[in-house]
Amino acid sequence: MEGRRMAGFGGGSRKTWLIGGVGVFGAGVMFLALLVVGTYSAAASMTGAQQAVGLAPNAVPALYQPLVQQWGALCPTLTPPVLAAQLYQESGWNPQARSPTGAEGIAQFEPGTWATHGVDGNGDGTADPWDPSDAIPSAATYDCQLAHDVRGVQGDAVDDMLAAYNAGPYSVIHYGGVPPYAETQGYVKRIRALAVSFAAPVGRVAPSQQAAGAIYYAQSKLGTPYLWGGTGTSAEDGRFDCSGLTQAAYHSVGIQLPRVANDQWNAGPHPSRDQLLPGDLVFFATDLSDPRSIHHVGIYVGGGYMLDAPHTGAVIRFDPIDEADYFGATRVTQAGAEALPTTAS
Repeated sequence: MEGRRMAGFGGGSRKTWLIGGVGVFGAGVMFLALLVVGTYSAAASMTGAQQAVGLAPNAVPALYQPLVQQWGALCPTLTPPVLAAQLYQESGWNPQARSPTGAEGIAQFEPGTWATHGVDGNGDGTADPWDPSDAIPSAATYDCQLAHDVRGVQGDAVDDMLAAYNAGPYSVIHYGGVPPYAETQGYVKRIRALAVSFAAPVGRVAPSQQAAGAIYYAQSKLGTPYLWGGTGTSAEDGRFDCSGLTQAAYHSVGIQLPRVANDQWNAGPHPSRDQLLPGDLVFFATDLSDPRSIHHVGIYVGGGYMLDAPHTGAVIRFDPIDEADYFGATRVTQAGAEALPTTAS
């Protein structure tokens, strides 16, 4: 489970909003409804067009961001968000990851593949799959080699490159595009969807179609006591922790999110603070340069406030989002949630 916000976090400024366990805004349900309607009316003219031209702020851990940005532009078919999506899918940014089949490091190279395609990215004289400064350049180099191998195939060049990564270039050439393998087709779909969560939006991010329903669900739980690890089951007396509440809220509208807050971060594109809309998930972290340190999540309702399950001893309530540990936001999408490598429990 994610590290919860400790009791008293944020000081008395949070407690001043509590009245009878619900809060000043908890008494203003009509205010919330008008706020959501008004915000979405204003958002109706926003364009949903988005292109993967760079990395969204905080999407990639700061330690690896320069490598992903540099090597993700190695060839025209590859972009930094696509490379980031592959690395996240492979290891979740864990440079010490080892798969049951023996794949190694942040890019999860099999030893045989590394022997052929591993490069000395940092120029220290050794190509090491456990060193991200070698493994990330090697992943990009391998992608671009595959893109070159299937360059004459009809269809989307990025899809063909990703399919070759999963099934091998011969299969892509043989079938004239993404082969009819469920695993390969699923891999291509996941990486393309995940890439959106790593891409810097161009213009406005399209409003979520399910946001109002998620807010309605969370609002119905106002005043419910917090439970560490709670997911709202009858055995838990319908109590939640922070990510349990957001998971249940989006489950109520047909979107299945992972259980843990920092896994929910990649469930869609990342609007900036001035582009937030009701229904966006808002995140808080101990290290504002690393999404792996996310420890809290809430559902934005507008006006600088969120619905959240704050900590042990508190209840589900409205809290301000503008705290020192505010990390960023995610606009949840069906495709983004389905693409996440971590399955919900």
